[in-house]
Parts: sequence; structure tokens; C-alpha cells
Amino acid sequence: METKAVITALAALAQESRLAIFRHLVQIGPEGSAASKIGEALDIAPSSLSFHMKELTRADLVTSRHEGRYVIYSANFTVMNDVIGFLTENCCGGSACSSVRACCPPVDSIT
Repeated sequence: METKAVITALAALAQESRLAIFRHLVQIGPEGSAASKIGEALDIAPSSLSFHMKELTRADLVTSRHEGRYVIYSANFTVMNDVIGFLTENCCGGSACSSVRACCPPVDSIT
């Protein structure tokens, strides 16, 4: 993943409402949710929600699709995993990190 794309994604998430929206969509899963349901769940006004969804979509963290008269938003798990991969690609001195344990530096490197 390109550094500029990672910066754009992190910048989009560096706002309380957008971070809450993204985390909500991650919890919902790939099926996503209608904008109105997201707004209700997070107590975000429709006009504010629209602005935040535009920013998350611009950062490619969220995708949308039409189902009838509803717009369904979903977290873009591929991009989310790419950002996480970018942030952790040199974790643990280049050794692969297990998803079941936290990545932490070797004890002898902490002084």
C-alpha cells in the first residue's frame, strides 16, 4: 500500500464520528448497513453523516451500494487490512507476527 493512501486513510479515521462510523461498520460485517441505521445507532444527524461517509469513501475505507432506495455502506476490509499490514510490516524485527499474540519488541531491546 502506498504511503499517501495510508495517510489519507489514517486522516479520515482521525475524527471521532468517522472513527465511530468505521468501527460500527466493521462490527456489522460485510453486509453493511443503511445510512439511516448508522445515523440512528450512533446518534449522528443525516447531514453530518453524509459528510463523514463522503470522507470515509474518499479514503476508500467504506464502499456503498444501492438496494432499492437505500444506500448501504460497508467497511472496505481489504483496505483496512492493507493499512494494518502497512503499519505492521516491519513488526517484531521482520518476523511474522501471529494474530493470536500481541506484537511486542524483544525484552532485551527495551532499555
